Amino acid sequence: MTRIVPGLTLLLTLTLTLAMTLSAAGATGAAPAAPQPRLADEQVLRKGNGPEVESLDPHRVEGVQASNVLRDLFESLVSEAPDGSLIPGTAERWEISQDAMTYTFHLRRNARWSNGEAFEAADVVAGLRRSVDPATGSHYSKILSPILNADAVIEGTLPPDALGAIALDPHTVQIRLKGPTPYFLGLLVHSSAYPIHRASLEAHGKDFAQPGKLVGNGAYRLVERVIQSHITLRRNPHYWDDDDTVIEEVRYLNTEDVNSELKRYRAGELDWTSTVPTSQIGWIRDNLARDYHVHTYLGVYYYGLNTARPPLDSKALRRALTLAIDREVITGKVLGAGQKPAVTWVPPGVSGHQPARPEWADWNREQRLTEARRLYAEAGYSDTNPARVEIRYNTSEDHKKIASVISAMWKQWLGVETVLINEEWKVYLQNRRLQQKTQAFRAGWIGDYND
Repeated sequence: MTRIVPGLTLLLTLTLTLAMTLSAAGATGAAPAAPQPRLADEQVLRKGNGPEVESLDPHRVEGVQASNVLRDLFESLVSEAPDGSLIPGTAERWEISQDAMTYTFHLRRNARWSNGEAFEAADVVAGLRRSVDPATGSHYSKILSPILNADAVIEGTLPPDALGAIALDPHTVQIRLKGPTPYFLGLLVHSSAYPIHRASLEAHGKDFAQPGKLVGNGAYRLVERVIQSHITLRRNPHYWDDDDTVIEEVRYLNTEDVNSELKRYRAGELDWTSTVPTSQIGWIRDNLARDYHVHTYLGVYYYGLNTARPPLDSKALRRALTLAIDREVITGKVLGAGQKPAVTWVPPGVSGHQPARPEWADWNREQRLTEARRLYAEAGYSDTNPARVEIRYNTSEDHKKIASVISAMWKQWLGVETVLINEEWKVYLQNRRLQQKTQAFRAGWIGDYND
């Protein structure tokens, strides 16, 4: 889950609508075949989790990898079932006012923090306030925009305690909205709505999310984090639904090399990996068909362009670059796992939305290239005066492959000279926010709620 920063415009998109997963039999939570197999003596789930997470602060993270871990450590008022439907989380029930602008949540009386302390409504309110507080520096504060006064707090014109969320009593939270928001309950599943253990935050400040200090309210608790290696979680005995928790320990193993992750899976070091090398998909289908699962994924893979820095301050050049990319080649031949080419920012499948297709979406390849060349010339570039563009991406075989192919397309069809810049995940996140450093950069957007 990434978010763009001000001054950068999204123009090149490539829909990534499939999630590719390798999972050992019985490890995914799917219904077991009858008769039910005997549980393993050691209930440990080892999950490949890609690059090192940037943080475990629920109100500051922006990456998918961190969110994967946080879902085990924290629980919001509302949760999600395996099919994506909304179910009670820390709140056992709620009421919505007739005008759909006031939500009243009733907390579970047996809800506890991972240190055994009682979970209170004030913890929920504190988490919401911290999320929209400009001092927190959240990349996702706007998720909570439907709450009354949220925008004003985010902009710094009102204090955090002006947010339309209050604790009516220790077990009741009331949230008022600025207007009816049909998807509001879905928003609450996001980490920006997670509660906060106030005493830990007060005692440790920005370091509260470290092992030995982080206190969560999810099914697991943080026991170890080794940078560039792994994160270990163990079952939280104070979790309200601990009786139905089976897995004792979850280990998130970090790697930026998807080939190495596949090797670790094949060697039995991982039970689950959410990504596989595109170059190995044919072999995986032939040899690991029982383990390989492909699911529809609400997301888009895109290139962001820095419109505040030459040469991408030229609208004509940006449009030329867009039209020169052959998305069908990338999805069909370079990736080949069933991804779909994107011609709109919002992918198909979003509830209640039918994206308006741009005019060029129905052009054939030659028409797109003819217009791309015309715009390239209009922007002042030619064979003797080529545009020079940097593409920044975080370490990944697939990101490198896509960047290399796009670079070749720009060179072949327009004459653009491209420099590829590969960076480790956390360095990449830091640098892509700097307008003086960034030109074009790869990123992805995953739907935080389906609306």
